[in-house]
Amino acid sequence: MGDKIHALLCGAGHNIRLILGKLRELLLFLCASMLVLQVSCAPVYYDGPVSDHFDGQRFYNPTQQSSKGFGDALRWMLQRKRPAWPQFQELASTDQPPQRVEGRELRLSYVGHVSVLLQTRGLNILLDPVWSDRASPVSWAGPKRVHPPGIRFKDLPPIDVVLISHNHYDHMDLAFLQKLWQRDKPRIIAPLGNDAIIRKKWPQVQVEVYDWWAQTQLNAAVTVHLVPALHWSARTLWDRKRALWASFVLEIPDGNLYLVGDTGYGDGDIFRQAAVKFDSFRLALLPIGAYEPRWFMREYHMNPQEAVQAHQLLKAVHSVPVHYGTFQLADDTYDGPLQDLRAALAEAQLPPGQFRILQPGGYWWVP
Repeated sequence: MGDKIHALLCGAGHNIRLILGKLRELLLFLCASMLVLQVSCAPVYYDGPVSDHFDGQRFYNPTQQSSKGFGDALRWMLQRKRPAWPQFQELASTDQPPQRVEGRELRLSYVGHVSVLLQTRGLNILLDPVWSDRASPVSWAGPKRVHPPGIRFKDLPPIDVVLISHNHYDHMDLAFLQKLWQRDKPRIIAPLGNDAIIRKKWPQVQVEVYDWWAQTQLNAAVTVHLVPALHWSARTLWDRKRALWASFVLEIPDGNLYLVGDTGYGDGDIFRQAAVKFDSFRLALLPIGAYEPRWFMREYHMNPQEAVQAHQLLKAVHSVPVHYGTFQLADDTYDGPLQDLRAALAEAQLPPGQFRILQPGGYWWVP
């Protein structure tokens, strides 16, 4: 009897080893196939001259030595311990912005994540507007928002300009852009290559694209500049870095605005360069979330302490933290970014009021 059991166990172990071996072979085959497809199926979003940040096929930041690849992403996904976040909760209130804000007055309305409405000099400007329920290519899976947008679509004033920093799903919401285009026909401004993504889905939507350090007039008083950011772009497995990413500077006589969708801190040079070129800033929007685990996120996402350092390098009068508390994109806890920001502010001993924390649905008349 013992011999039979032993034989059965040995046979079972042999079969398990065969199955595991086949699974390993299948995984290697899938990985190899993905690499082949990445080359053969990669879309062309931009076909322009080679530059110091475009190699003819992909964009890159010459000061950013990216060391993370598919294997690192797989390692993170297999090892991650996702903290619990709250379920969807309604907001206590949503904002109802005025139709226009004239002169030097500056009104900021926080929609959530990076979505912000800026009103000044007669312009209504949206940064990275995302109104969809998920930051995902599908409606049934992917990061789901934990609160509604801080402005209902019907309460949005006429939008003149939409600024899109890059093509990640938590920054480029194609469904919203099409809906807004049908209503307002705003100017949509984005870095190189991102027009191809939008027009493939909605051919009628007009998009202006610009390179780093390019500029365009929004009206007689406001100019927008595209400036470098330490990040990357992708909408699929096959189009990594095929479109450019950027931050924005709004040059205004009443004080410049520095608007970031996503960026790593690096050595701080991108902020030093902006401070040299534009002198100082009345307001900076600085991302503070999606920074854990640090070994994986450091190159592309600032943590709260780095956001405080960026604020200081920019010589910003005020900063508002963004990119937290709406979509669970990484391994930070729900309350972690704001807790870490408050600790970093205390450590830096900044005067009170330099960082203004807004809840989604909140607004601020910036001094």
